[in-house]
Amino acid sequence: MSAEVKHGYKLTEVGVIPEDWEVKQIQDLCGFIVPGRNKPRVFDGNIPWITTHDLDDGRAVYDSKLMLRVSISEASSVGSKVVPAGSVLMSCVGELGIVAIAGCDIVINQQLHAFLPSVSINKVFLAYIIKCQVSHIKSVATKTALPYLNKDNCNSIPIQVPSVSEQEAIAEVLSDADALIESLEQLITKKRQIKQGAMQELLTGKKRLPGFSGEWEVKKLGDLFSFSGGYSASRDQLSSEGHCYLHYGDIHGSSKMTIDAKGDYQNIPKLNIPLKRIASNSLLEDGDVVFVDASEDDKGTSRYIVVVNKDDIPFIAGLHTIVAKSKTSELTHEYRRYCFQTADIHQQFLFFAVGTKVSGISKSNIPKLTLPVPPFPEQAAIAEILMDMEAEIEVRAENLEKTRQLKQGMMRNLLTGKIRLLKM
Repeated sequence: MSAEVKHGYKLTEVGVIPEDWEVKQIQDLCGFIVPGRNKPRVFDGNIPWITTHDLDDGRAVYDSKLMLRVSISEASSVGSKVVPAGSVLMSCVGELGIVAIAGCDIVINQQLHAFLPSVSINKVFLAYIIKCQVSHIKSVATKTALPYLNKDNCNSIPIQVPSVSEQEAIAEVLSDADALIESLEQLITKKRQIKQGAMQELLTGKKRLPGFSGEWEVKKLGDLFSFSGGYSASRDQLSSEGHCYLHYGDIHGSSKMTIDAKGDYQNIPKLNIPLKRIASNSLLEDGDVVFVDASEDDKGTSRYIVVVNKDDIPFIAGLHTIVAKSKTSELTHEYRRYCFQTADIHQQFLFFAVGTKVSGISKSNIPKLTLPVPPFPEQAAIAEILMDMEAEIEVRAENLEKTRQLKQGMMRNLLTGKIRLLKM
């Protein structure tokens, strides 16, 4: 035995585990339920028909009004058996190892396998163990265009098994951690909804802050900004060397409304190209607003980001971007972060958007959009409120990420027996 294995532990095919734990295959602990061969033809029953897409971060979605439902007779006609509540589901095609526990009787398609735990294995413990075995699951999968895990490979997955009482204790701790994570996620979602509602009222003048009154001006974007395009470079041309480069995909992928050339420098892709080849209006300055001109869905049509670049770091506007540079000083930099997020602005973008599979707005149409513009002091007051709300959400998001990391550490320690919850 390796000298690195401390007293009371043993080295096994699943790693180092306590001496009183066993290593068994899933087939030793669970029954296997064969999925249906074909998609049902008629959905007129009351049993949910589940695919991989219905699994949400370990929780199966069963209460959706859009959920397809079948009858027992229809399930039988396509070779499907009813999977009883409490079964552990696992994706076996494409993205492998997504796990959930059936909350009611269901029927599954061929993308999923179902295990029916015996009295020797706690269903929640089994779900967590499978999540930790993803690397092994992927290694034994059939390598095709879509990786596939067959019945034999599923049944032969090795897992470490403590006593049932210790399984239950581990499952309870990890379930509590997941419940905390879910409550934090729900709170952040609620805070974001509150912020979104505040934006719709404050940025349109429907709700006025104390001390402010009077009519707002309505300006065309063409009166406020001059518009130009970026320098086109493919994602393959980007690296960690050269000048900062803002690719439209990075605007779509960002959850922030600003990008800081200095603060975010390490995370911004670079393009190694002489600046003399870049038009001056494609170099991003502090306060520039960068819109995307291409999106695969309506939601992304009005996506944008505001540039923070007080140190004049070379920053190149990239592929599929429209750069808006100020003609006037009528909008504060802070207010620009939020003023394009109203439902009215989004509808204007959709009205002028062109394309089918990929839609976007052109440099010739974006100047036609209109924007309500409050006086400077009211802009500052509105922006301050929204920035405070945003800061609170960011703090809560950081706490959520720390909690997720803590839970991952707990899983590694508890599921290997490095930390024991019961006295042996």
